[in-house]
Amino acid sequence: MPPFGVLHICMGNICRSPMAERLFAAAVRQVAGELADELVYSASAGTGGWHEGQPMNPPAARQLRARGGDDTGFTARRLRAEHIDTADLVLTATAEQVEYVVSLRPDAAGRTFVLGELGRLLPAVDLASLPPAELRPEAVAARGAALVEALHAARGGRAAEPGDEVEDPWGRGDRHFSRVADVIDRVVRPLAEALLLQRAGAPSRTRVT
Repeated sequence: MPPFGVLHICMGNICRSPMAERLFAAAVRQVAGELADELVYSASAGTGGWHEGQPMNPPAARQLRARGGDDTGFTARRLRAEHIDTADLVLTATAEQVEYVVSLRPDAAGRTFVLGELGRLLPAVDLASLPPAELRPEAVAARGAALVEALHAARGGRAAEPGDEVEDPWGRGDRHFSRVADVIDRVVRPLAEALLLQRAGAPSRTRVT
């Protein structure tokens, strides 16, 4: 059973989506510990290829490290259809990027959200109605699929709101990067908890066999 895959997308894949990729991975590790890589796969890409092969933008990397993330080994890549194919959930920085994803893979519409949109919809989901949270790949996959379906239902066909988008901090100062990192962190941490924690807030430490 492959890990539950979350794909984070922005424009150049050196600022917003790398921070989201690694902050989400850090949040998963906080819950799942050594099992994290077996349960959830966090990746990112950009709609443009200008920075392909480059490391994370330095101020983004600084903000990531300040929040317990790790930028080691990161290299930017351009989004391709096969990246979408392997993702169970796709999170974009903007509504325009949702359109780009769907233009590549129309069948991804129901599992693609603007980051802030997901953060806004998540509290409306009854987590107790989802399959039980256990630290096993098949359990995370089942709970994740049900969570994505519930988020899509909560969306109700409505478009993302302007406030759901994540501003692009590229070329701006550390204050802007810090604000963007905080916005991302406030979404990806609850997402990790929704996937991996029981309603009472205590993770099930069932191990992979």
